[in-house]
Formats: sequence, structure tokens, C-alpha cells
Amino acid sequence: MRLQGNLWIGWSVALGLIVGEVHSASVLANPVRQIAQTTSQTPENRTSEDLLNEGLLYVRQGQIEQALAAFRRSAALNPSFAAAHYNLGLALRQQGNLQAAADAFYQATQADPRFALAYANLGASLLEGSNFELAEQYLQRAVELDPTLGLAHYNLGLVHEQQGQLAEAIANFQQSIQLSPNAPEPAYHLGQIYLQQEQPEQALIAFRQAVNITPNYPEAQYSIGSILYAQGDLEGALDAFRQAREANADYANAYLGAGLVFLRQEQYDEATDVLEHAHRLYQAQGNTEWATQAEQLLEQAQGLK
Repeated sequence: MRLQGNLWIGWSVALGLIVGEVHSASVLANPVRQIAQTTSQTPENRTSEDLLNEGLLYVRQGQIEQALAAFRRSAALNPSFAAAHYNLGLALRQQGNLQAAADAFYQATQADPRFALAYANLGASLLEGSNFELAEQYLQRAVELDPTLGLAHYNLGLVHEQQGQLAEAIANFQQSIQLSPNAPEPAYHLGQIYLQQEQPEQALIAFRQAVNITPNYPEAQYSIGSILYAQGDLEGALDAFRQAREANADYANAYLGAGLVFLRQEQYDEATDVLEHAHRLYQAQGNTEWATQAEQLLEQAQGLK
């Protein structure tokens, strides 16, 4: 039996860097532009580089609105300053403003036609907006400019996965794993594809690779538990579900999986406890379909006590 499997929660695509700042924990790359040296200029005499630095400082302080204003002033002062447009795009993406972010990344590519990360992030924004055809074009351009850009290969994998082009997606994710060895998401999505292809052993290897990189990865731990449960390794499955719960105490699937294990082990009191918790979480999260599933399993456990 295969349990419910969610896609990676969090960033559904991997983005690049704010200059001097890591924007996504899944991306390893060097800053694409050097931060300009801080100056003591008056506000009236500030350069576009000064305004960029000001925006980056606001980003570090978590003041995104102020950062946006500084990046916009930097870009307005020097429209050919690609780093200003690029960081504006990242800040807009952080706010969830995908269309405006895509526009900013596009402006960065116009200012610097060889700015691979700008093409990669433009493609990522279009991917999140479900514009798969255009996203693929820009991501392919990013790879042409920088074949070592792991995040571009990863996002291409997501495009191909969404389009059902699984062989291409596998190749993209495998390439991303090689180029970004500290990013767990490519391995996780590779595992999901192997599950679609009914290759559980290959999927298990991929999911374990993901948790070796990031042990607190509830979706990957849960997926490991699902496979072990289907293979009859109940103790191994229960351990994986427990680790998923420890990684995220509000991850309802972990409790549901544990409930299924306890039912198989005829530990009905334990099954009742975790299934009640799963049911409450699904209800609180508005997931009515899986709340119903948990309720049905809960009734089964209570009837067998």
C-alpha cells in the first residue's frame, strides 16, 4: 500500500543568490556579482551600487519592503545594472509576486545577456506560474550559458516531471545531484519519479540519499516509510514515520503512516492515538479528503480495541 505523498513543501523551485546572500538553502553557488564597497556618499549622490548595497543590508535584516525600494532605485538610476534587476526579482519572489519577479529577471537578462542565474530564476518563476514551455526555454538558455548550474538542471527536471517527460526529468535530477551535492531536493524528486515507474528499490536509494543530506526532511522520511511499509518492514517504516514527525510535528502523513503500522501490529491503543492526531491535523489544514481517510482508520482501530 502506498500512502499519500506530498511534493516537496517549501520552495517548489530552486532559486539562485541574492548578491552576497544565500536565498535558498538548496542552492550552492558563488555570488554572481561582487558587493560594491560601502561609501559615505550623501543620499543625493548615491550610486546604483550604493543603493544595491543598501538593499542587500535590508535583506539581511529581513526588511523586504525597504530592500525592494532600494533595488528599484538602483535599477532606475542605472537601467543597465543587471544585479539591481536580479536582486529585485529575488526579493519580489520572496514575497510571492511571481509576475513582477519574472519581469525583473527578464530585465536582468536584457541588461546582461550572459547572466545565467537570471535566466535560471526567470525560468523558475515561470515554472511556478505553470508556464512550462517558456520556463523550459529560459532554463535551457541558463544551462547553455553555465552547464555547471545545478539549480537550472533541477528546475528543468521539475518542468519535465510536470510534463510527464520522466526520462528527461531523471537525467536532469541526476545532473543536479552531481552539481549540487548538498541539495536534497533533486534526490527526493528522483525518488518520486522512480515510484511512478514502480521501481521502489531505486526510489528508496534516492530518498535515503536525500535524508543523508538533510535528515530533517519529513517528506523524504515519510516516503522511505511508505516503501518499507509496502515491503512489510513494519519496524523500519515506523522508525521512518517517527523521524518524519520529529522533523515536522505538524506533518499529518507521519501520524497516518504510524497509525497504519500500529494497525498491522494489532497495537490498537497506539493506532488510536496517532490516528486521532492525524485527523485533527488534516482538519486544521483543510485537507478534507485525508481527514476522512484518517477518520475511517480511526474508527477501525477503535472497533478492534
